[in-house]
Amino acid sequence: MTVTVVVGNPKPASRTLSAGVALAAALRPGAEPAVVDLVDLGPGLLGWGDPAVTETVQAVAASELVVFASPTFKATYTGLLKLFLEQFEGGTGLTGVLAVPLMLGAGPAHALAPDLLLKPVLVELGATAALPGLYLSDRTFGDDGVLTAYAERWRPVVQALSPAKQEVES
Repeated sequence: MTVTVVVGNPKPASRTLSAGVALAAALRPGAEPAVVDLVDLGPGLLGWGDPAVTETVQAVAASELVVFASPTFKATYTGLLKLFLEQFEGGTGLTGVLAVPLMLGAGPAHALAPDLLLKPVLVELGATAALPGLYLSDRTFGDDGVLTAYAERWRPVVQALSPAKQEVES
């Protein structure tokens, strides 16, 4: 299974990246997730046709499981992530992708943001968003057990929706 983590934090090598990779690894043990740190794409995200952005969009669209990770900025996901998502074809750009919205924040005030704000965009782009979004404390996610509990609860769903698993069973 191709697993990718898309990180929408404007700070390179952020806690958001760490949380996204940890979640992807917990949902698909043994799979080495590819990481797309959107800050590395820079100004190429501001227009259409940038070769690096186009290649990245194609790689994400070809993935089977994608964790879309963002810090909470102004009560929603970042503009950086929005710029990237705008590069996908509406309705079909993420067809065949199992998408997991992940957001980090300083407190519980925005705990519903992954489901209310990020998930609808992923679904509009054609992704399957069968898992609830996950909101983590940006300071304690490595120690509080929330990520682990979420992954244990939802790993069977990820496995059941895996195209590779379905091919083996057929």
